[in-house]
Amino acid sequence: MIKRVNSIYILLALVALILYVFLYAILKTYSKVGFSEVNNVLQENTGQIGKANACFVILTQNFKLEGVRKSMRQLEDRFNRNYNYPYVFLNNEPFTQEFINFTRAMTKAKIEYGLVPKEYWDMPDNIDLELFNKNKDEMVKNGMRRSGSLSYRQMCRFYSGFFYQHELLKKYDYYWRVEPDVDFYCDIDFDPFVYMKENDIKYGFTLVLYEDLITIPTLWDTVKNFIRTYPHLIVKDSIIEFITDDNGETYNLCQFWSNFEIADLNLWRGEAYTKFFDFLDKKGGFFYERWGDAPIHTIAAALFLKKHQVRFFEEIGYHHRPFLNCPKGNKFQYKCLCNPDDSMGKFQLTNLVAILFSTNFIINQFYMWFILILQKITK
Repeated sequence: MIKRVNSIYILLALVALILYVFLYAILKTYSKVGFSEVNNVLQENTGQIGKANACFVILTQNFKLEGVRKSMRQLEDRFNRNYNYPYVFLNNEPFTQEFINFTRAMTKAKIEYGLVPKEYWDMPDNIDLELFNKNKDEMVKNGMRRSGSLSYRQMCRFYSGFFYQHELLKKYDYYWRVEPDVDFYCDIDFDPFVYMKENDIKYGFTLVLYEDLITIPTLWDTVKNFIRTYPHLIVKDSIIEFITDDNGETYNLCQFWSNFEIADLNLWRGEAYTKFFDFLDKKGGFFYERWGDAPIHTIAAALFLKKHQVRFFEEIGYHHRPFLNCPKGNKFQYKCLCNPDDSMGKFQLTNLVAILFSTNFIINQFYMWFILILQKITK
């Protein structure tokens, strides 16, 4: 009886072993098919449908993959599934295979992945490191947002003067800048790229904010020096009154929030903007202060474009925390999932509480306190 029971157990063990080997072999076989191969089957590139020579531009990092996928999912559902405009991903570090696999799974459109050249990203040789660190530490001490970040400054400078020179973008005429973790609230049933081309529009925006003066204390004086040096480059019938309330004496801090922008790449490639960026860059304000690409692009649009060449894309419901554009009127709301009452002002106030208690904000504050305490200890 005992021998019979033992035989049963041995038989069961052998069956289990055989099943294990069988399942292991199956898993090994399927594991040879990489994610990229599976995703290419699921989202095979079906070719561009849109008629413009345009693309989406996403400057990001590998750890922001989920935020990127969220933005892509909404952009595809709301717009690009009907147009298949290509994506250009840029990073100052190589993209991981995981990032490539999972972003390719989000669209049938063409995707290209590029590395930002070091000369476009690294701090230029003319920057005085001692002065940079001194100013940066002072900004941190004063609690300026993102003042301690070198990479944020590099990103702002890259978007101000280099992204449109990247090899992957040279073949395009228009771009739509997309950020990770944003929302698109409305069905976009027209092609903004074609609309811009047909109507001679060079720059499109959805959100307008005020810049923090503490981040750009010398920017406007530098701009005025540029205007005096190159008066022939400044156009008439512009939107200059949008950025100054006293005929150019001071900057009123209005800016198009450039994390969303649809623009003509040839605006930045032209002589006027090239001279403008080079003039600003030589002053070192991207590093000695914290000049952002939003005021740079806004001021450039006000100096070099005519009024009809700048457009507010009200119909594109857009949310980049904490700010929101939600179009008003039934003709828009039938295609949107957002509350117009939450646009800008009210949304700013209600979301300020959320920001103050968000994980990232708390972590940043602890980091700032830690730096300040460390500075006091080492003095």
